[in-house]
Amino acid sequence: MHTTFEVKAEKREKVGKGAARALRRNAMIPAVIYGDKKDPLPIALPYKETFLALHAGGFMTNIATITVDGEKISVLPRDFQLDPVRDFLEHVDFLRVSKNTRVTVEIPVHFENEEASPGLKRGGVLNIVRHAVEVHCPASSIPEAFTIDLTGTEIGDTLAASKVSLPSGVEFTITDRDFAIATIATPAALRSEEDEQSEGEAPEDGEVTETKVINQKDDNVEGETKAGEE
Repeated sequence: MHTTFEVKAEKREKVGKGAARALRRNAMIPAVIYGDKKDPLPIALPYKETFLALHAGGFMTNIATITVDGEKISVLPRDFQLDPVRDFLEHVDFLRVSKNTRVTVEIPVHFENEEASPGLKRGGVLNIVRHAVEVHCPASSIPEAFTIDLTGTEIGDTLAASKVSLPSGVEFTITDRDFAIATIATPAALRSEEDEQSEGEAPEDGEVTETKVINQKDDNVEGETKAGEE
């Protein structure tokens, strides 16, 4: 289990926009803890610690410990709101978790050994289809990231979900197909050269068609001449 941060919180006696604005003026953030078949618990968090945790990475995929009135509560951040203009953290939702809790989260995908990919060495481009993949897993063992090895990959290769080794208890939410995560794409310059070569080569069928048209025109001319002679 990975912990993003530990912080002390206060219970909120009042809720609503007015109470939330008052909290923010005092460098606190309104939040709520829900789930585990318990009533929602409105709390107030210190702004600085929470904001730093949000931008430290892994905020939405790691367990946090919040102490409220001496009780330590394990939670997983599920949502947060930012001020659209000032990028100011305004609210956070947390889910209570235990060893039996299963959650759906997005896990980032990393790529390694680019230097060992013949396709990339030849100018191919790593086209990332999904920067993160969604999985269903125990809250106590959420993967930090998945890594795909690019060793031996060639231009035109597709790196699919089957390339990812899933830990025990972790499964993709997409189960009906081996979906693409990335591809080794043909570089634009090479595509342009291939297009130019295709345009410069006249197909044999086209040459035959052109000959037939000329012959038809000759037949018409001969027909008109014969008619005039008659």
